[in-house]
Amino acid sequence: MEGTMKVVIKQEPKEGAVLVTKEIPKIGPKDILVKVLATSICGTDYHIYSWDAWSQKRIQTPRVMGHEFAGEVVAVGENVTRVKIGDIVSAETHVVCGKCALCVTGQAHICKDTKILGVDTDGSFGEYIAIPEENAWINDPSIPPEYLCVQEPLGNAVHTVLSGEIIGKSIAVVGCGPIGIMAVAVAKAVSASKVIAIEVNEYRIELAKKLGADVVINPMKEDVVRRVLEETDGMGVDVVAEMSGNAVAIQQALEYIKLGGRMSMLGIPTKNVEIDIAGMVFKGIQIHGIVGRRMYDTWYQVKGLLASGNLNIDPIITHRLPLEEYEKGMELMKSGNCGKVVLFPNMNQ
Repeated sequence: MEGTMKVVIKQEPKEGAVLVTKEIPKIGPKDILVKVLATSICGTDYHIYSWDAWSQKRIQTPRVMGHEFAGEVVAVGENVTRVKIGDIVSAETHVVCGKCALCVTGQAHICKDTKILGVDTDGSFGEYIAIPEENAWINDPSIPPEYLCVQEPLGNAVHTVLSGEIIGKSIAVVGCGPIGIMAVAVAKAVSASKVIAIEVNEYRIELAKKLGADVVINPMKEDVVRRVLEETDGMGVDVVAEMSGNAVAIQQALEYIKLGGRMSMLGIPTKNVEIDIAGMVFKGIQIHGIVGRRMYDTWYQVKGLLASGNLNIDPIITHRLPLEEYEKGMELMKSGNCGKVVLFPNMNQ
């Protein structure tokens, strides 16, 4: 397809981003071109926008930002066989080699040669995006695109919560940013016995309550360890879903996790965290690092949860903005007074 498109791009290695016009991307023989209908802002996008230490080491500018999206396929490469023009798709954002020992043994989500859309390649904050056919997830077209575009981060929450036994288990969700509040909803949908949400931002505390958290604890107002133990008859929680990356929160979680419990860690600390290894050993706990979504097991789990009607994600999408108002979206992310912020490249058309 010939022509130009508007995109939000990290033009220079400094804070911020700009809205510019760029050529519509060309596709290779195994690629598809997608017209973006909706794209949501991830914490990673905000890291890139704010140009933090991680971004400075990882991002090569210029780079079109964004990776969570849903859109319509408008062109396909000559060797594409599974996806057709008109399909409504989302994307698994980890582009992997497909050949290494990890990829061929069901561990593609940790392929050592992974490239990430919007990080290592141009992303979805624009009118069009080109992706490999194998990364396309074909959606039910009757579902609104703003719900379809959040399946990728929802997959992170599903992977975190379901990386071990959860039915009938108590769980603490530590950090109720967009993926954390999704984890609250997922835990409720799959019959966790008690869901404890731990969060400092009042806006997100209310979201956690709306999504079904049985107990909400603000660490700025309460002793988290004492309260969690009170809520679990002194035993501690069976599962910790660590979404915050906060050093103190991680250290506290290791105190209130139950003997033999599971700690699934998705949050990324900004610096090294000192932890009591001996305490972990004698508690007999499992620590599981969560990377993205299992390809494609997690996508099928997400699909099943959405189809079941048990998972309510409507309250998670709190703001809908035209792509041109991306700066407002980034400010909302900075303040924490939002759930998922969805951008629409052609909202007013």
